[in-house]
Amino acid sequence: MAKARNARLILENGKEFSGRSFGFPGSVAGEVVFNTAMTGYPESLTDPSYKGQILVSTFPLIGNYGVPNRETENGLLKFFESDRIHISGLVISDYSFEHSHWNAEQSLGKWLTDNKVPAIFGVDTRALTKILREYGCMLGKIVIDDQDVEWYDPNAENLVDQVSIKEKTIYGNGKHRIMLVDCGVKFNIVRSLLKYDTTIVRVPWNYDYSNETYDGLFISNGPGDPAICQSAIHQLGQAMTKEQPIFGICLGSQLLGIASGAETYKLKYGHRSHNQPVIQHGTNRCFVTSQNHGFAVDDHKLKGDYEPYFTNLNDQTCEGIRHKSKPIFATQFHPEASGGPTDTAFLFEQFIDMIKKTK
Repeated sequence: MAKARNARLILENGKEFSGRSFGFPGSVAGEVVFNTAMTGYPESLTDPSYKGQILVSTFPLIGNYGVPNRETENGLLKFFESDRIHISGLVISDYSFEHSHWNAEQSLGKWLTDNKVPAIFGVDTRALTKILREYGCMLGKIVIDDQDVEWYDPNAENLVDQVSIKEKTIYGNGKHRIMLVDCGVKFNIVRSLLKYDTTIVRVPWNYDYSNETYDGLFISNGPGDPAICQSAIHQLGQAMTKEQPIFGICLGSQLLGIASGAETYKLKYGHRSHNQPVIQHGTNRCFVTSQNHGFAVDDHKLKGDYEPYFTNLNDQTCEGIRHKSKPIFATQFHPEASGGPTDTAFLFEQFIDMIKKTK
């Protein structure tokens, strides 16, 4: 095994953390965010919502179960959330150079190196996370062997355009036709919808679907500032005047909020974990959810017949909205979460039931 290179994580506030490189030996810059999930790093690293970000994992040991194989199902990689790694860099405490799992195809380090993604271990991620919680998400860079790079703010770009599909793609051959607007969709959303006798028409984020025939509209998750996606907001605003069911997740919830007349804002350090509690309005039922977002809808500025649907019990932020009479709703969290929890997977069935009633 080659000797690990010296590496540093440098934050824009001047704080530095020293460690060793175990990924691609190149420096990179981006926005530093943290994730508190205990498992699921192959899914997190391939989540398009992390585009342009340097991910800090708070769980102390990473890499012990390697990276799964690239088996496909319905034309999608079975054990990943997209076809590539989307994070800009990875920061962890301890890296397991030995991995063992029945489905492991390669080590995490090799996967990162092959995909030219830098990574650093030996960092006190507890101290780092305390800084991010106090000051909020900030720009940072992983510098390998003193090969410095310029600062980079991914939120200034249209990240959705970078991760969205470029051409229309169809999955399944069921009786319920779903128009899926891909703002950076996670594969498990497609898999979840295909369980319900559906045909999924996946289209680019700025696709004009006003003249398309479909039974339900789905707006996916994605990265960055939702206010940049004006084309998607315009299309969604037109669709919301109709009576067809609409379901949005994560960025989809933010776009739905803006299209309804509300506003969004950037959270201090975001919600990125598998253990966020939310309460459902009208039932007082509490669910444990998986989340990955840095922006939220200001539910105090909802207009017309839109109201809060879910609320985060940690910080009281809006976790979903719905229309009081039309079959339109959205969640900030991920009901399709892989690898879990699946407490809110029933929302996909709810969406399909709305389609059946409308048809």
